[in-house]
Formats: sequence, C-alpha cells, structure tokens
Amino acid sequence: MIPATAPAFSVTKHIDMSISPEKIIREEICALNAYHVPPSQGMIKLDAMENPYGLPPALQAEIATLVAGAAMNRYPDPSAAALKAQLRAAMSIPAEMEIMLGNGSDELIQIVAMAVAKPDAVLLSIEPSFVMYRMIATFTGMRYIGVPLTPDFRLDTQRVLDAIAQHQPAVIFLAYPNNPTGNLFDAADISRIIEAAPGLVVVDEAYHAFADSSFMPELAQYPNLLVMRTLSKLGFAGLRLGFVVGSHEWLGQLEKLRLPYNINVLTQLVVQKLLTQVEVFIQQAEQIKQQRLMLKQRLEAMPGVEVFPSDANFILIRAPAADKVFEGIRQRGILIKNLSRGHEMLHNCLRITVGTPEENERLVQALQESL
Repeated sequence: MIPATAPAFSVTKHIDMSISPEKIIREEICALNAYHVPPSQGMIKLDAMENPYGLPPALQAEIATLVAGAAMNRYPDPSAAALKAQLRAAMSIPAEMEIMLGNGSDELIQIVAMAVAKPDAVLLSIEPSFVMYRMIATFTGMRYIGVPLTPDFRLDTQRVLDAIAQHQPAVIFLAYPNNPTGNLFDAADISRIIEAAPGLVVVDEAYHAFADSSFMPELAQYPNLLVMRTLSKLGFAGLRLGFVVGSHEWLGQLEKLRLPYNINVLTQLVVQKLLTQVEVFIQQAEQIKQQRLMLKQRLEAMPGVEVFPSDANFILIRAPAADKVFEGIRQRGILIKNLSRGHEMLHNCLRITVGTPEENERLVQALQESL
C-alpha cells in the first residue's frame, strides 16, 4: 500500500548545455534560408501567381454542402481513385499512364529527389528557375548543378547538354514555362535534353493553363519523362494539389515514398467537384491571358522598364532601383515579388502576377508613381 504522503524523490540529471542545433543538424541545412512568404493582409496580392478570380456563387453553395457532409472523422481514400479519374478526364491524361498525387508539386519534387538520391547523385536544372529544385536537392543530400540561361533568359541548350555529359544527372527538372522568367522554352530543345539525359527528366508544367504547349502527349515517346503539374495556378492554390504523370515503371517506385493519406478528405472532395466544372477555370485562365497581354503593353510603354516575354500568369520586368520601386508599390497597398536579390541574373527584376482588370490598373498606377 502506497503511503498517503509518499516521500519525494530527487533525481539529479546532468544536462549538456553545449548541445545546439548547429552541432546536430547538417551544415548545409543550417546554411539555408527558409522559404519566405511575406504578410499580405489588406494588400492587393500580386506576388504568388494565384488566380485572382473567386468561385461562382452556385459552385460555392455546392461546395459548402459537400464539405458539411464530409466524413472528416475518417481517413481519406489513400489512392484517391475517384479524384484521379476526374483528373484524367479534365487534364487529357493518356490512359496508359499512371498518376501520383502530392500536397502541391513541392511534395512531388521531394519524392523524386528522395528516390534518386544515391551517394553523389546530381540534380540538374537551369538558373534562374524555381528555387525549390535547389532547396530540395539540399534537403535530400544531392549535388545540385544549375545551368545558367542566356542573358535574355533563353535556354542555352548546348550548355545544358554539356553539363549533362559532364555530370550525368540522376534527374533533371525543367519548368515549362519557366518561373520566375515566364518564358516557354523551345519544345525541340527540351526534346534534345530528354534524349540526352542518362536518368529521369521532369517537365514541370505548373503554368500549363496559360501556355499553348505541353509534353503530356509525348510521355509514350520518352520512357524517362515525367510531366508534373499543380492545380494551384488554375485557381485551387488553397487546396494544395499537385500531380505527376508517367509510366507504371517509374511511378510504381515513386509511390513507395509517398506518405499515406497525403491528400486529405476535403481536398479530394472539393477538387473532384471543381473539376466537374473545369470549363469555369479554363475561362478564367483565358481572361488572365487577355489581361496579361494588356498589362504587358502598359508596362512596355513605361520609360526605363524592360518587360520579358511570358507564357505564364505573371510578367517579369526589370526596373531601375527595383528595391525602391518595390517598396513604393508596397506602400501603395500592392504586393509583388522582388527578385532583385534572389539571383545575380535577376538584378533589378520584379515579378508581377496578372490580376483582375481593376488590380492591374492599380498596379500600373502604383508602378508609375514609384519609378
């Protein structure tokens, strides 16, 4: 029987006060800067390549009913079979190809890198491009090789081919169109790279809704090709759904690294419903493309502003004293992306997401006042 007043036991432990993250965490991780997302409350948000248009009221009501009845006490379908079938129909995915889903495309990039990260394995991409290629290479312990674009941001195909021959990359990531430059590389050049690659090539079509070219129909021609997309730019950014398409041989291996239940119940239900009316979002993408052209023309008319070609839902510009211009625009209630310090080739560059006509007009005015 335990006494009502049991004696207190004092245990003295020696704690090593010299233990710190820097001693335990890998040096290359400590050297990284976390991916920064600036606060945007109360701002016109033109910094993250989001679709500026909301859902039609009728579709909002349908989704509200759907979400109210969702079985949130149950785990989601681990294979997301119904969602994949809806994606296959909406995105014209070849019947013989497999689909793997991710929590945005970031998770898929990481899965691919983890799968091929043998000792001394190389991940190759172009520079400047999507920063997560380099970051995830570091996360997974791969060696990263970035091949510079030409000064006007075109693909230096021969330089890429030379880098492939020298470094024999396990995987190559190519954004098509490219982010942050916005341009669509020549399809024949991409094909040459795929044919020269000794390993996997992932063509990242995050902005496919705003471009007139895709490698999805080429999957059967190239056994080492995967096509990756995200629905974020189409208008589903808050639902975080990306997918990669390729042969059973590749995706059968990559599925082993996908964490179970990575696509939650609400995302599966809501995306399925939205894709039944995908024409709404295709129409919105067409509006964005029209606004892109109008905004480009307005920007090109500004003295001292260099405007780069875009096949995405954003426009890259170079302006004198970009830091000052960025701050002036921010003070006027508009958030864009300052890339001036992100890469040496992006000196004085700003990236502007295409918004609604009203947002674009406000942006033009703020930019003129800030130059």
